[in-house]
Amino acid sequence: MVDLNIDPPDGGYGWVVVTSAFFTMGLTTSVLRNFGLFFLHIQNYYSVPTSTVSWVTSTGIATFHLGAPVAGALSVYLTQRGVIMIGAALAASGMIIASFGLSLPWMYLSIGVLQGLGVSFCWMPTNSMVSHYFKRWRPVAFSISSSGECVFSMAFSPFFQWLIEAYSWQGALLIIGGLQLNLWVCGALMRPLTPKASPQGKLMEDSKELDQSGPSKKAPFQWSLIRRPELLLYIVFATLATAGFFIPPLFLVPHANHLGVEQYWTASLLSVLSLSDLLGRLAGGWLANLRLLRNLQQLAMAATLLGVVLLLLPIGQSYWAIVVFTALYGFLFGSVVAVHITSIVDIVGLVGFDSALGLFMLFRSSGALVALPAAGWVADRFNDFSAAFYLAGFCIILSAIFVVVVDKLVENKKKNAAVTNIPDQTTDIL
Repeated sequence: MVDLNIDPPDGGYGWVVVTSAFFTMGLTTSVLRNFGLFFLHIQNYYSVPTSTVSWVTSTGIATFHLGAPVAGALSVYLTQRGVIMIGAALAASGMIIASFGLSLPWMYLSIGVLQGLGVSFCWMPTNSMVSHYFKRWRPVAFSISSSGECVFSMAFSPFFQWLIEAYSWQGALLIIGGLQLNLWVCGALMRPLTPKASPQGKLMEDSKELDQSGPSKKAPFQWSLIRRPELLLYIVFATLATAGFFIPPLFLVPHANHLGVEQYWTASLLSVLSLSDLLGRLAGGWLANLRLLRNLQQLAMAATLLGVVLLLLPIGQSYWAIVVFTALYGFLFGSVVAVHITSIVDIVGLVGFDSALGLFMLFRSSGALVALPAAGWVADRFNDFSAAFYLAGFCIILSAIFVVVVDKLVENKKKNAAVTNIPDQTTDIL
């Protein structure tokens, strides 16, 4: 029997995977991120309250999270490449159906279910591939790949605004759906890692078996990981943080419009948010790679500061004041995103990463599902979008407390393992 092992190459074709992941993030999460530009147009088209329209995006974000464990399980049988290509078809078809403007329930189905599930099927396997191709450079690789969301968001913000004015919001959605078909190319580039022979020089399996082999083939989905207290508490952090993450991008443009800022200037806020987010992700990944702080320590600090900035954002009543707070929010948000996925490796190790990420995404979906309608209701209740930012800031500050607790649990576990000489699988990233 051949003794096979798969070590992260930390380079080589891994950088092709990172490049593909960069474009995948750009064509999926950045589209959801800029969907706030369509908010008022859809609201006026259907003549419904703010909270009702919020359910369109909320359903999409919730489905994005709920689909993660499904994507992880399917990757075992279809490989990450196959799941990404299925996701491309779902995302594009959802956007194209939404462009018909049939009815609000159809918007829930197309944007909420099809688009959300398509984004999930692309996002989950992509992060898995990047994780398995890198070890020493994992924080940097994640920062670069996730920055695709920021770069595309900067470009998409004025581009979507132009599409809406030139072709109406329905025509814009149709064009965006066509752009998302390029995700098929991104999926095709996701070549699974192949096992290598052991140092004893034994022969490798034939090329057909190698092509079908991938990191996720080694073990089934590990639902039992949810019993680990450190992962469970980390999921609580994710649920609260997610409740705060998705509120500002959706309500930033309506908030600026409510203050009397012109349409094109409000659209530029999303570009400012994306640029500062990009800088935050790169800086956060670089800092994490220096190992000056533990990932969870860095995450707790960034999340706390992020919550404070959101609480202060409504103070700005002019365009330039909003720009300053938006830039601070974007940078700190990027710093959180740079390490909040790689921190899962610190908690469960690389072996359990795929399953833990699926569970992480599954349970934190409740935060996304509840937060946006709640923020919309609060905005309607007080006739002021500031209340939505207060809600977001409170949720994120509260989430940082759980990160501190998780960090203590992980460190105590490592110390106990060192004392008893039991190998600790969570030290894979170090």
